[in-house]
Amino acid sequence: MALELLTLANPVFKSYAFWSGVLVLKMFVMSLLTAIQRFKTKTFANPEDLMSPKLKVKFDDPNVERVRRAHRNDLENILPFFIIGLLYTLTNPAAFLAINLFRAVAIGRIVHTLVYAVVVVPQPARALAFFVALGASIYMALQVVLVAL
Repeated sequence: MALELLTLANPVFKSYAFWSGVLVLKMFVMSLLTAIQRFKTKTFANPEDLMSPKLKVKFDDPNVERVRRAHRNDLENILPFFIIGLLYTLTNPAAFLAINLFRAVAIGRIVHTLVYAVVVVPQPARALAFFVALGASIYMALQVVLVAL
């Protein structure tokens, strides 16, 4: 039964796979965004990366650090989603609910990055995006725990 749930014939697993792939791509983009900010501000963390002898190693550019914090926040929230989303799929949830939970997490994380690291928008935009994704992940975790009792 469990193996049947982990096939692309299952709309819940198919949605989980799709949105997980989107989030992996999003995290790759964060690495590129960090590099873009480093080149734009000429802020490099390693001596071998300096493009000119006039430049110095620098760790405190606010634009670079903002992107790095957003990336770290992704690692702290998206990686747990990969685990809990897969376990939630194994609980055989209602497709409509599960698909929308996966969407909420992914869209919440994308919006979080946009309003935090790309086009800085004042609070509560970032908090709302964060808590939408976190709430959906917590709901899935609670369902996994309850089914596993």
